[in-house]
Amino acid sequence: MTPLLLLASLAAQPATAAAPPPPPAVAQKAWPTKEGDVVLKDFRFRDGETLPELRIHYTTLGSPHRNSSGAIDNAVMVLHGTGGTGKQFLRPQFADELYGPGQPLDIGKYWIILPDNIGHGGSSKPSDGLRMKFPKYDYDDMVEAQHAMLRKLGVERLRLIMGTSMGCMHIFVWGETYPDFAKALMPLACEPIEIAGLNRMWRQMVIDGIEADPAWQKGNYSAQPTQGLRTAESILIIAGSAPLYQQAQYPTREKATAYVRQAIPSAIKDLDANDMIYQFDSSRNYNPWPRLEKITAPVMWVNSADDFINPRNLAVPQEAVKRMSNARFRLIPESSETHGHGTHTWAKFWKADLIELLERTN
Repeated sequence: MTPLLLLASLAAQPATAAAPPPPPAVAQKAWPTKEGDVVLKDFRFRDGETLPELRIHYTTLGSPHRNSSGAIDNAVMVLHGTGGTGKQFLRPQFADELYGPGQPLDIGKYWIILPDNIGHGGSSKPSDGLRMKFPKYDYDDMVEAQHAMLRKLGVERLRLIMGTSMGCMHIFVWGETYPDFAKALMPLACEPIEIAGLNRMWRQMVIDGIEADPAWQKGNYSAQPTQGLRTAESILIIAGSAPLYQQAQYPTREKATAYVRQAIPSAIKDLDANDMIYQFDSSRNYNPWPRLEKITAPVMWVNSADDFINPRNLAVPQEAVKRMSNARFRLIPESSETHGHGTHTWAKFWKADLIELLERTN
């Protein structure tokens, strides 16, 4: 299980006392998906590095619809968080709330595109062979690759871009870089500011924890640096947790200890250390704040009050919405049912906001 996907998973599973860590969540329904790859030739990264072939893997649901001019007019792109993949959006708490008949993203009406971003899932990444010689991609490169992928798929305009966590931040980059490409934007669980303060600190600790493990060997390891990965995952559990939810689920010392001691080994068994370093380092120069006025598409931005990563007492949202021409913001109240940063995975908490956004941008 991958890093910030773990955060959602920790909150997503109804665990009991000293039970073993829950199995990876699977969709309750066999959603009719298709998968494919777009290969971008001689892709040039913002720092000047290039790859002869950059592979972007994607999963889709539904079918493209063309208007009278022949243009695809029903494409929706959903962007995952750090360490995730597009397939995370097939999980029941997301898919079963959104994709069915009559639901907000009914796949009989919309063509849903779920890419794996650079460095993630089935897309090109350091663990394919280049290791730490892989180009040092950032969020601008990831958005550029998403844009190129969509053009290869024949999409010239999106009905909607949704994104969670890292994908949420990508939306602000999208809105500034390609202001007319999407009819509506729905960022979930992020801030449109430079990643600094505590948010930068814990990310740097994740990277440093891996690189401080002697087994890492500057990325040239023969076996995964387990101690470094344990350090990283320990930090991620803290960053992604929801205090009220965790207190309700694990109300005794024994229950809490038993869970976390099994959750970490389960999480790190499928990780690659270099991929993880790149994933967290890619946020290093994210900062849409100076150009927020360029975002003209309607925005429905949702954060949650128990999100450690994007704390509720920052004044950023109130200031940011004033600088975007058509933006709304809502903070989901904290409760024993919300999931901290992982609340973005649970569509029931913001489904009404999505419906309202689609209605006002019809």
